[in-house]
Amino acid sequence: MSAVPQQYLSLDEYFRLEETSEIKHEYYRGTSYNMTGASEAHNLIVANIIGQLNPQLIDKPCRVYPSDLRLKVEAAELYTYPDAIVICGPSQYADGRKDTVTNPTLLIEVLSPGTENYDRGAKFQNYRMIDTLHDYLMIAQDGVHVEHYIRQDNHAWLLRDFTDVSQVIDLPTICCSLALDAIYRNILFEQGPDA
Repeated sequence: MSAVPQQYLSLDEYFRLEETSEIKHEYYRGTSYNMTGASEAHNLIVANIIGQLNPQLIDKPCRVYPSDLRLKVEAAELYTYPDAIVICGPSQYADGRKDTVTNPTLLIEVLSPGTENYDRGAKFQNYRMIDTLHDYLMIAQDGVHVEHYIRQDNHAWLLRDFTDVSQVIDLPTICCSLALDAIYRNILFEQGPDA
């Protein structure tokens, strides 16, 4: 995401921009932000995750979507494109638009150097306002590390850390699991000077 916001836009102007632009934009309370392209590793991780979830969701009332489906966080006036979204039950649409949903069960973000602080901070703070959200995964692309945040009955969030490729992330809310070795399949991590 670009650090420099675009000019102030009304919501209608934002939707017109998205319909004609070659890049996606996040919209937050009248300000539009460019969403920059993702690395090869980032895209491969997202494809590996969707590839694991899609067959597990067959015959279940949930579906997984890639980053082209826009999410509206109504309480925060935020429109954004998570790397992957799982929705259970009928999709609920925002603003009468079939390209913008409001009811994710699971959100997944692959961390990038330019967005990591935002994904961990303000974005997660906004995501926590979504009543239907039960699970949030933040996935590193520069090493094996997945953070799984799980909403508890008291609305607190429990963190589970995964750092070994032999581990499996259990996602009981959607009756699925994600194997870390499959998430990171074909990812080549850069070796440091001491490696």
